[in-house]
Amino acid sequence: MLINLNPILQVFARQKEEKKERVLSRKEWINADRIVMIILFLGVIIGAIVFS
Repeated sequence: MLINLNPILQVFARQKEEKKERVLSRKEWINADRIVMIILFLGVIIGAIVFS
């Protein structure tokens, strides 16, 4: 037997949203790559200082 939910509870039900993936331009990829490289570089330096 199926149970009908109270209409009040359906208001609070999570709506399914589909996210559209945004395409990054070449310049944005280069900037993202630079940020990642800087973070890795700083991580290596900090790691060398901490573990030495």
